[in-house]
Amino acid sequence: MNNLLRLIGNRLLWLPVMIIGVTILVFFIMALSPIDQAYSVLGENATEAQAQAYREEHGLNDPVIVQYGRFMAGLVTGDLGSYGANSASVAQRVAEALPVTLQLTFLGLIIAVFFAVILGVISALYRDKWPDQVIRIFSIACIATPSFWLAVLLILLFSSTLHMLPASGKLPDFFVDPQGWLARMALPAFSLAVPVTGQLTRVVRTSMVEELDKDYVRTALGAGIPKGVVVARNVLRNALITPVTVLGLRIGYLIGGAVIIEVIFNLPGMGMAILSGIQSNYVMLVQGVVLCVAVAFIVINIIVDMLYILIDPRIRTV
Repeated sequence: MNNLLRLIGNRLLWLPVMIIGVTILVFFIMALSPIDQAYSVLGENATEAQAQAYREEHGLNDPVIVQYGRFMAGLVTGDLGSYGANSASVAQRVAEALPVTLQLTFLGLIIAVFFAVILGVISALYRDKWPDQVIRIFSIACIATPSFWLAVLLILLFSSTLHMLPASGKLPDFFVDPQGWLARMALPAFSLAVPVTGQLTRVVRTSMVEELDKDYVRTALGAGIPKGVVVARNVLRNALITPVTVLGLRIGYLIGGAVIIEVIFNLPGMGMAILSGIQSNYVMLVQGVVLCVAVAFIVINIIVDMLYILIDPRIRTV
């Protein structure tokens, strides 16, 4: 508990620093964009006088440092700016899109962890035997499979050919229609989870093998304790430490992959928001979405670090 509290305090102290670093990186990269926000909002047919008036109204003629200070002041109050001719709120768009991306990310994460633990444990228990060889080939194939390519294959099979699962359409609310939500999310979540499943399977297998070779396992088995009890109560718990650490890094991949998968399956998440911002040259929208994705990645990794401390075993003997 002391380690957990120390970790929480340390992460909370560094969280504002990391967020400020992300804002600096995102803001100044977008400031280097050759896109003129005035013409992207007013249209190419706008006159120079109209564009100049827009720049003056929105402070685009101010120095970049001044613009960044104004951006940070708005960020503190939850204002990420506006975009489009109607001055739509970036914060509102993010609030609508971010939950969809997080839902897809965590569903893909659940699928990946579920299959990776099962396959990794089986592979370790049957080390160098035919189940281990089959799972090894399967995991390598999963790692080598790009999510976007698998997504296209799944659409062709389950949506176009078998007509079992939808590949597009409205996303139902989970609490209103959980079955419809799961059907709509199944294909994108599975295509997102497959590469991570292969990676985690190898990590779980390696970690399990290392634990099974330790002295406390041989002592427990020699004392007559059933192997299933030893594996379930001790070996698996100790072996999950390394996969949880790796999982924190894989969450970043899942979030980034979700942005691409959303575009393929037409999900109204952060990926579609970024795409619409790029296509329409809405710099503020792209900036706000990228910033929120980066902050979400930082926060989720802090949560994973806390989970790592919680499962850290203090006693490695039976």
